[in-house]
Amino acid sequence: MICYELTSFGKPLERREKQTPTPTGTEVLVRVAACGVCHSDIHLFDGYFDLGDDQTLDLSVGTRLPLTLGHEIAGEVVAFGPDVSDVVAGSRCVVYPWTGCGTCLSCVEGSEHVCRSPRSLGVNRDGGFADHVLLPHPRYLFNYGPVATEVAATYPCSGLTALSALGKTVTETNSGNVLILGLGGVGFAALSLVSVMGLTDIAVADVDNVRLGVANERGVCKTFNPRESDVVKRIKRATEGGFAFVVDFVGSAESASFAMSVLAPGGTLVLVGLFGGVLPVSLPLLPLKRQSIQGSYVGSLSEMNDLMVFVRAGVVPPLPVTSRPLSEVQRALDDLRAGEIVGRLVVRPD
Repeated sequence: MICYELTSFGKPLERREKQTPTPTGTEVLVRVAACGVCHSDIHLFDGYFDLGDDQTLDLSVGTRLPLTLGHEIAGEVVAFGPDVSDVVAGSRCVVYPWTGCGTCLSCVEGSEHVCRSPRSLGVNRDGGFADHVLLPHPRYLFNYGPVATEVAATYPCSGLTALSALGKTVTETNSGNVLILGLGGVGFAALSLVSVMGLTDIAVADVDNVRLGVANERGVCKTFNPRESDVVKRIKRATEGGFAFVVDFVGSAESASFAMSVLAPGGTLVLVGLFGGVLPVSLPLLPLKRQSIQGSYVGSLSEMNDLMVFVRAGVVPPLPVTSRPLSEVQRALDDLRAGEIVGRLVVRPD
């Protein structure tokens, strides 16, 4: 098999030829047809998260190199171990990558994505920047129906993360009044899900007017550029005091500060993005304005199932996708870092 491995943090991925694994027990071997390129891959490539104030979270601790990145995987089942009975060779599927240890309380309760001993594909074990990937169990496979393979590959992270984050805004008293902040791959995935989740009063914000134009083309009437003058005043006038929810898919100091400035009294900031930095907050204003900050990280296996039910029903419009050959995966990472991608970028084996 061919894979592109991270052999040293911050150094270009290396093309390697390895023995294609033979699945044992409950393992399943998938031939990769497409793999999304995520901003998290950049953090993993660099080996750290920016915590702000000149501090970093070192990802090299506990990460064994070489490692094949890539966690948004769609492909075809080609082999499986002797303990697998409910999988058919040739099945087209997307892969839930956020696998846990399987025995801790989080895993037993169905929250493998927050397992304290994670075994996530492309993060802790080899992922999809390759032509084959080995899964620990068939429960992580989801049929994606008639959807284009490149689009299907975006669901295990972009789509799932967006669905889980938007789900935190759906309440009995709120069917909208939500600001989607940041139109990267996950932000565009969120736009494709708002209607199926019953959210009707949606606005978007991004510092890139080209992306805002794409959002307009997709039917969004309320768009804002946070760097324009008087934008906070205009938003508060248009919303009668601010948004009930702001879902920040960037997670930078700049985006989070803007989010807090347009959050209504009693509102909630759902923080998703991992760009990095520090959010200075005037502590008395949180209780005085009754505001909340809630983190949201990818999504559970159950939420993945909910998402794929929507996908197979054909009610999720595809987000913009650009496809490149796997041999250009390093350039894909570089272009994503430079902010040159609209929607999601996927790589396909040459």
